[in-house]
Amino acid sequence: MPEAITISKEDYLKAILEAESEGHTVIPTFLAHWLEVSPPAVTKAVKKLKQDGYIDGKADGGLRLTAKGKEAAYRTALRHHLIERMLSEVFGMEWHQIHAEAERLEHAVSPIFEAKLIEKLGAQGLCPHGNEVLPEAPAQRKRRGLLPLIEAVEHTDYVVASLYERDPKLLEFLHRLGIGPRAPIKVLERNYDDTWRIQTPNGPATIGKSAAERVWIQPKSSNERRKK
Repeated sequence: MPEAITISKEDYLKAILEAESEGHTVIPTFLAHWLEVSPPAVTKAVKKLKQDGYIDGKADGGLRLTAKGKEAAYRTALRHHLIERMLSEVFGMEWHQIHAEAERLEHAVSPIFEAKLIEKLGAQGLCPHGNEVLPEAPAQRKRRGLLPLIEAVEHTDYVVASLYERDPKLLEFLHRLGIGPRAPIKVLERNYDDTWRIQTPNGPATIGKSAAERVWIQPKSSNERRKK
């Protein structure tokens, strides 16, 4: 039976897992910003996580998950993934509202309920935002045929395949523009100021670099082949 772990520890371990996947060097001050907690609270938590064998230090001063820490972080990530799919596939909740709800519910899932969710939904599969169970680095996304919107070729038909889901404001913004999972999208023009004029189901729109690099797409033709 998995060792009992507090909600706070789960939050820290999952944050390290997510931050590492985005290529960040995870240091205590970074975690304080990521989790929106005070630096003294992070220092105390990191010390306890090290003592309990969930994390250790790297030569560059960063923190990394031990095997024990990775297992605990994976369990939290899996529960989050399953809840997102349940809210979408069973209850029909809107994709741009699901992540925040799953953040609140992921800690309340018992092993029995988790097993039932896996039985109902399967342990694999993509979440409503098009993401795998574990956070993926950009190189991993590219290996499965995706590319960021900032690399799209003008006047080529694409389909939205994956969205960065950790920023609720970004998800609301993309939803208003019509940039959602499996939505058709086309870059009409890349502007000098690093904005993109795009065609979405809601009509033409302009999107900046910070948002465009968090939208992952794939050619419409390859998406159609994958469905067959």
